[in-house]
Amino acid sequence: MNTTAQALIGFGEVRHTRLRPVRNAFAYGTYFLMLPMRSLQLQGDSALARNRFAPLSFYDTDHGDGRSPEQGGALAWLDALLLREGVEDADGEVWLHCYPRVLGFTFKPVSFWYCHRLDGSLRAIVVEVNNTFGERHCYLLDEPHYGVELRADKVFHVSPFCPVEGGYRFRFMRTADDQRTVARIDYDDAQGPLIETSVSGHLQPLTRQSTRQALWRYPAMTLAVVARIHWQALRLFFKKVRFFRKPAPPPTFTTR
Repeated sequence: MNTTAQALIGFGEVRHTRLRPVRNAFAYGTYFLMLPMRSLQLQGDSALARNRFAPLSFYDTDHGDGRSPEQGGALAWLDALLLREGVEDADGEVWLHCYPRVLGFTFKPVSFWYCHRLDGSLRAIVVEVNNTFGERHCYLLDEPHYGVELRADKVFHVSPFCPVEGGYRFRFMRTADDQRTVARIDYDDAQGPLIETSVSGHLQPLTRQSTRQALWRYPAMTLAVVARIHWQALRLFFKKVRFFRKPAPPPTFTTR
């Protein structure tokens, strides 16, 4: 593990396309954090406001089971989840791709945990999903490879305009110089492909300058995420797309 890994910030774009029964597509600029969690646990990072209020900050309690820093924080939760699922060799760096808190507020529709072995190879990816009802679920993708499609059954309610059936197709990509990242999630229901989504961005070191750039370009980014979710839901409602009531959450927290 490289113990000098530095926190990164990515500037890019979120894209979302619904294919039927009516087409609904949008794209907007965004930014996100890419955090080397083991390195941060060992040495911290002066550019990252962690577990304290700041214009842009990261809180461990926003992830997993909400463990406090005194309990080991989000990384301790992740390690426990991996061991519980039989993944015992993800002991290298863990990179967390997530939204920060902006002015104390955050909503993270999805976060990605890239879990590596000591030799730097990718061992597992944990996709951590939150819905607007305050519920959370994780999809564990075992033995992933960049550029190779991975699949998981959908078991968790996210949108009232999609049933809890079918499955996800995941594809993750990183450039050879690790300066650009893409995470793509496509959803198929019983009739076939329904939704295509992706988040992509160019990575650079998280510094005071890049933090100011993010806040200047997107001053209320996390609030905008929630506003856009509800605006797109309203558009689908007026387009008379079928509405599905929220079912009970799945009995287990993690889906392999």
